Amino acid sequence: MKLNLISAVICAVFAVPAMASDVTYRNDIAPMIKKMCSECHGPMSPSLADFSLDQEKFKKDKQGPKTDTYADLLQIIGWPDSGALMRRLDDGTNAADKKPGNMNKYLGETDAERAANLAIFKAWLGDGAWNLNRWAKRGDVPAITKDQLDKLKLKY
Repeated sequence: MKLNLISAVICAVFAVPAMASDVTYRNDIAPMIKKMCSECHGPMSPSLADFSLDQEKFKKDKQGPKTDTYADLLQIIGWPDSGALMRRLDDGTNAADKKPGNMNKYLGETDAERAANLAIFKAWLGDGAWNLNRWAKRGDVPAITKDQLDKLKLKY
């Protein structure tokens, strides 16, 4: 099992630079979001603004903010909820506590599938754009910088 994960990670690491310019929202990210996220983050889900007003109610109903459009997704990547997508999908390698984000488990059924799908998200964001920072510093999580925002590619 560990050998399969190691193989998948090695393949993903070397494949990311080659595929980075080819990953698009339309062809790669939207189908993945629809397949893995739409049950809780689909078209019937609240907007980020509505979700922010009553998070506990929506969490109780097993609904998160809508991510079924490019514009909705950008809100949890760049602004106003900077880095939320990355914090949720991270495999733990970028987190101070080394714990995977709470949505990482939905990236696939196996460690290898999760690693491969995470690599696709990272490639879509852009080289060096994967970070867990927020718009404004909160606790141990620093504010996102202009340099970090400039790295976002998010090809449609």
